[in-house]
Amino acid sequence: MLKLSINDYYSQKSQGPFKSFIINDFKPEFGSNIKQCEIAYSTHGVLNEAKDNLILFPHMFSGTSKSLESYIGKDKALNPEKYFIVFPNQIGNGVSTSSHNTKDKSISMGNFPKISIADDVRAQHKLITELFGVTEIALVLGWSMGGQQAFEWAVRYPDMVKRLAPIGATAKASSHNFIFIDAAMRCLKNDPAYKNGFYQNSDDLGLGLCHLARLFAMVGMSKEFYQNEMWSKAKFSSLENFMTNFWEAWFKPMDANALLSMLWKWQHADVSRNTENDLKTALKKIKAVVHNMPFEKDMMFTEPECRIDSEMISNCQHSPIPSPWGHFSMFGVFQEDFVFIDKQIRELLQVPV
Repeated sequence: MLKLSINDYYSQKSQGPFKSFIINDFKPEFGSNIKQCEIAYSTHGVLNEAKDNLILFPHMFSGTSKSLESYIGKDKALNPEKYFIVFPNQIGNGVSTSSHNTKDKSISMGNFPKISIADDVRAQHKLITELFGVTEIALVLGWSMGGQQAFEWAVRYPDMVKRLAPIGATAKASSHNFIFIDAAMRCLKNDPAYKNGFYQNSDDLGLGLCHLARLFAMVGMSKEFYQNEMWSKAKFSSLENFMTNFWEAWFKPMDANALLSMLWKWQHADVSRNTENDLKTALKKIKAVVHNMPFEKDMMFTEPECRIDSEMISNCQHSPIPSPWGHFSMFGVFQEDFVFIDKQIRELLQVPV
């Protein structure tokens, strides 16, 4: 009999408060069946009577609905006194139905099905249309994998999405992304404790999680960040202190299967599957007003790659974010990064649609 791994990191105490929306017999794009798929989500604010103030904010790789709550506030662009903001958790992320918490033992642990970005978006669509009765979304925004979901939303449901803000993301995972993610997956799978996904304690995979953290440290920030020892501005005493107490501390409590599920969907993100693998046609379907916000120093989703997407979208403002933090500028550790991103979101929400 298979035993599930237990990880309190994904509990209500750690990631809540969140609620769950259940989809019966959810069929992932690449096969299998999830008999009872729970989509965990959190909300901020109140849905207005017209049901036109909903903002959808899907999360990044390794994230949850809790990860980017710092962008919510009455003095911020995402003002809960004006908007109804929904943070959905990805399928397989550890909080929504995942390998270690599913009640269906036939898909638990190493048997969990492959989940795509499109699967997450289809599930989120059911959540906001069936639970909230919403027919339009004021804004879909997301960072990294959240941006991949945002692109999928605008291509798959172009009449619903009024504004779109992908942040540090491309509409299709690049070959460079594919290779990087392959290396990231090997960090976890090559840990002797992994056992093809059938481990009993996520803490046993400390070696693999440490390797993963160090790999992300290499490409997550810019070269300038390390050359100029900018970790000191973030109150870290040394490079090793930064590696241990920022990068390793971030990944250490997480579940390997949850991370692998998200890595696979990131690796296979591609909105052109909606249009017979024609990316230009897919992006031309977007009707939303778009602010595409790459990071100038990003080594995961490079600014030139993001610019190519922008040039294929009809109503798109390309607004690069300048920061030595590279892809992880979104965390807003440097206050000027947070202010810049918040300002871009505020300006997009002021655009009439």
